[in-house]
Amino acid sequence: MLFPKRLWDALADGSVTVAFRYWKRPTVKAGGSLVTPAGVLGIDGVDRIGLRRITAADARAAGYDTRAALVADLARYRRPGTALYRIAFHYAGEDPRRALREDDRVGGRELLAIRERLARLDRSSRQGPWTRSVLELIRDSPETLAADLAKRRGRETLHFKADVRKLKTLGLTESLRVGYRLSPRGRAVLRRLPCDS
Repeated sequence: MLFPKRLWDALADGSVTVAFRYWKRPTVKAGGSLVTPAGVLGIDGVDRIGLRRITAADARAAGYDTRAALVADLARYRRPGTALYRIAFHYAGEDPRRALREDDRVGGRELLAIRERLARLDRSSRQGPWTRSVLELIRDSPETLAADLAKRRGRETLHFKADVRKLKTLGLTESLRVGYRLSPRGRAVLRRLPCDS
């Protein structure tokens, strides 16, 4: 579940606490959490709702000036076979990956665990080993469109992005407005990976 950049500050300060999405089935659930660029959101409720039940207060809580503006925006996303859901949430804190990305003091055991995780990702890939080469590609081409990076690797963009998200979970990469870059942690780890990894 993505949020436009205009809402990131409002998510973090708690002034946006509701979202509406058309889904075939919900991608979040009550009691769960969602990591966003603004931080972690705790999901309080996910309820199917009719468009007519959306109130002006709902629209303001979703970051819109008027109900009409929200309804007009939602119309762009309605697809056959989908239903409208109201998602209530609260700001639960900073993304823990942010602190992880900044930590470039990677000890021996920690480095071993990261290397083992990268090796598992390589072994489970139908494309063969990829983790080191993707880290190097991002290091050498920061702020490059994901589609362009994927093309260089001969990959489909969505699959390439999914792989980069796996590296991001380990704190090794950062998403930018355009493309990616290695985090301080990612640079430290890449320097210490064996050449054949």
